Amino acid sequence: MMSEHIGPQEYPGDATPSENWPGAAPGKFGPANALSPLFAGDVTRLYAIDPKPSVLWIRGADDQIVSDASMFDVGTLGKLGAIPGYPGEEVYPAQPMVSQTRAVLRQYREAGGEFVEQVLEACGHTPYLENPPSSTSSFTMHLAQHTA
Repeated sequence: MMSEHIGPQEYPGDATPSENWPGAAPGKFGPANALSPLFAGDVTRLYAIDPKPSVLWIRGADDQIVSDASMFDVGTLGKLGAIPGYPGEEVYPAQPMVSQTRAVLRQYREAGGEFVEQVLEACGHTPYLENPPSSTSSFTMHLAQHTA
């Protein structure tokens, strides 16, 4: 993270022109594009892995990037009128990232896996930088509980 570079082949990545709103689609490079359905693949494959490792999800309660109303989400910005020409929820819904992640992890649990969601208060997008003691403690306890 501390060595992140800015540019079309780095952060945030590039874009591909699109006829659809907002006029751009994910490109080939960058961390944001890696999460695009074009590259992320079928998340349901997670439910079939064997053995299923225990998942620890540490997140900040005040994360403005990964949230259910992220100001980094074009759908949210369009809905708020910050990007003109928003076609509406039916065409371009905002992405409730926390709820979506939690839903995937709950399905993982239903398929026999386990997960722990730890929410750190007064913490944003980078818990390991903003609250190293809590992040490190949670991570080391998780490893200790799940090391063979």
